Amino acid sequence: MSIQQIRKPYLIFVGDIEDPRNAKTGFGLRDWARQDCLGQLRYNDGERAVDLGLPVFSLEEAALAGARTLVIGISPPGGQLPAHWYPTLIAALEAGLDVASGLHQRLQDIPNIVRQAARLGRTLHDVRHCNTTFSVGTGLARQGRRLLTVGTDCAVGKKYTALAIANALAKRGHRADFRATGQTGILISGRGVAIDAVVADFISGAAEALSPANDPHHWDIIEGQGSLFHPAFAGVTLGLVHGSQPSAMVLCHDWGRQNLLALPHVAIVSLERAIEGYLAAARLTSPQARFIGLSLNTSALSAAKANEVLKDTAERFHLPCVDPIRGGVEALIDGLEHFE
Repeated sequence: MSIQQIRKPYLIFVGDIEDPRNAKTGFGLRDWARQDCLGQLRYNDGERAVDLGLPVFSLEEAALAGARTLVIGISPPGGQLPAHWYPTLIAALEAGLDVASGLHQRLQDIPNIVRQAARLGRTLHDVRHCNTTFSVGTGLARQGRRLLTVGTDCAVGKKYTALAIANALAKRGHRADFRATGQTGILISGRGVAIDAVVADFISGAAEALSPANDPHHWDIIEGQGSLFHPAFAGVTLGLVHGSQPSAMVLCHDWGRQNLLALPHVAIVSLERAIEGYLAAARLTSPQARFIGLSLNTSALSAAKANEVLKDTAERFHLPCVDPIRGGVEALIDGLEHFE
């Protein structure tokens, strides 16, 4: 399914989700496809619900203002749609909106929603799922340059960093493409593969297909997923690392996080251990792979403390260290322009 089939503008639905880390789809669309976002829908009784900073609409108000698709803006662990949200989705269909979801759970597998969509002539979009058949990975070397963003955990800035790098390269006149591997990236860019919905044997093959051979100086900037150090998602990450055959990697980390998202009993791995592990994994299919920098989420720090952390980390690893939101990624682009 092509993104062009999804009608715009979007109304982003966050409901009563309280953890901003579980609303990364909504925040991603707000930050990277703001022109397509009419506003947000939050439950009135959810005073602590995530606020995307977009205008707040009811379904009826959004439909009158021109909204065409209700986009589910959450990505909770397990990828299941809260059952108490079902009536809202049906109401959206009745108000004239299509519904788009990037969750593991398919809208097409919820009988009442399917019946109502068919009755009303609305469209349900399961963005995460596609009908493409992939081959197993080959590990064969291919032309072109590829950068993969990797992380110490989930939701640490891999997508934001990859988008920022791709945009910055293009602004400097370089040939570069953002390669989406998650539902939000697909909604933003209009293409990609939701890599964590691919059958395990074919993950590396899907990554190869996503970033095929290209001009020797062309960069594919590949959105990372999960973490090699997350017990639940390391398998997806490993297949993506092997299949993308990265020439370069950027390590992403949330500076304020001490434990894994959704697994508070597991401590975050050290940056040193993360770099060591990713290099070992990447060099199976890309022997010359190396890190060209680090990307830190310093939002929990003051500006002065963030600058100190970025500077100290850069000196510690002898690599550029940036916060894409606070200061951009120009230091990383400087290195890529001289990449050999």
